[in-house]
Amino acid sequence: MLRKILLYVFVGFLSLSGYSQSIDEKIGNAMNRSDWFALDSIYNSVPKDSIHPFLEVYSRCLLGNRLNRPDVSVPAFQELFNTQSEYLDLGNMISATFMFGMDLSRIGQNEAAASMTNSILDATRQYLDSVTVSNLTSQAHRYSALAAYNPYQIEFNGNSSAKVPFAIVPVGPTEKGSVLMRLKESTINGIPADITFDTGAGTNLISPEMAEKYNLIPLEGTRITVGGVAQKDGYMAIANELQLGNITVKDVPFSVVSISADNSEADQYTDAFSIILGSDLMLQLKEVNINFFTNTITVPSKAPFIPVKTDAKPNLCFSSSMNLLCKGTIHNEPMLMCIDSGDASYGSIGNAFFERNRQYVLDNGIKDTVRMAGIGGVNYFDCYKLSNMKLSLGNHRLEIPEIVVTTEQEAGLGGQYECIIGLRTLMLYTFVRFNLVDFVLTTGISRNARIR
Repeated sequence: MLRKILLYVFVGFLSLSGYSQSIDEKIGNAMNRSDWFALDSIYNSVPKDSIHPFLEVYSRCLLGNRLNRPDVSVPAFQELFNTQSEYLDLGNMISATFMFGMDLSRIGQNEAAASMTNSILDATRQYLDSVTVSNLTSQAHRYSALAAYNPYQIEFNGNSSAKVPFAIVPVGPTEKGSVLMRLKESTINGIPADITFDTGAGTNLISPEMAEKYNLIPLEGTRITVGGVAQKDGYMAIANELQLGNITVKDVPFSVVSISADNSEADQYTDAFSIILGSDLMLQLKEVNINFFTNTITVPSKAPFIPVKTDAKPNLCFSSSMNLLCKGTIHNEPMLMCIDSGDASYGSIGNAFFERNRQYVLDNGIKDTVRMAGIGGVNYFDCYKLSNMKLSLGNHRLEIPEIVVTTEQEAGLGGQYECIIGLRTLMLYTFVRFNLVDFVLTTGISRNARIR
């Protein structure tokens, strides 16, 4: 986690104009709040020489990492370590190392990511605790193993766009109405596969049993930890070929981990997640349009349909764990929302909303208990169910028939967002389009009559 940027540390010994102090304070505050949209707006609206050199470089690092601009962040991280490292405390140095490695790997420079990570580890090892040393070592091993491959080689076997059909399938007890997206016409290494498409997953996941069935290649020396309700350890593996409709993807990395919740009730849900494709693949496809009218995912495959960078303002960003987050509103309150097609419900809102709107929730909600199943177990939280909550997401508004409001802190949300938008809510739109170049999410008109 990023440590706070304490602006007074360098304001105390630098002679800056009042204007520069004001800009630096705004940038530092945006960083401390993890408000990447505010940081992007401030950074792009002021003269660069009005920003302290460290904050100017660090802004580019963070914006590139969180807004999927590795072309910006990779040279910025190089500049940060070469010219501004004196302003980084140990915590931010390690955070920057993880982010830099992530961005290098994202553009296929895994050997460079491994070398950089090992270099920082060697320089700081004597000051680090054993957990941090282990995490950095694991990251370096992962990048070294991936360097032997060329991840995400994509071939389109079609015209201007590729298409992947999907089915909406029930999961868990029938009375819950829970559903997931199951990709059709899909194979792994030539073997038909039941794959769940999960926009809320920061990585591709597969169970050890499925990894063996589909002949995935284990990556030697890799160790990963995947978090859910609890944490489980696993390893990395490569699928030589993934076929999705008329898209062929070669050298696809997977995290291999036991997805079981070790709970008979929860495993009715987690058993459906034995193979998951997440945002890691989405980034490589550049644009993903999920059409809930035709049950088809469309990916542009040829110019001029493939998105290119424009001046559009992003409404998507990444969390530190690579969750796709989007700006939106619920009940006319701005929120950062996790867009999660792997959530089989309408979604949930966190405790902070309950604290701000306690009387409204008590007067209009139905008290209940929510069970959140995930890797490693199941958690139970007190909640209220609210009906017909107004949602604004992308460029359209609608009413959600039902959404859960938790009354307890840390009730399954990621800490960096206040709301999860589940698959049943996404299905209320005719389409949800992810432009992963401009990092903009748009939606189609509501499929029902609940339009406001």
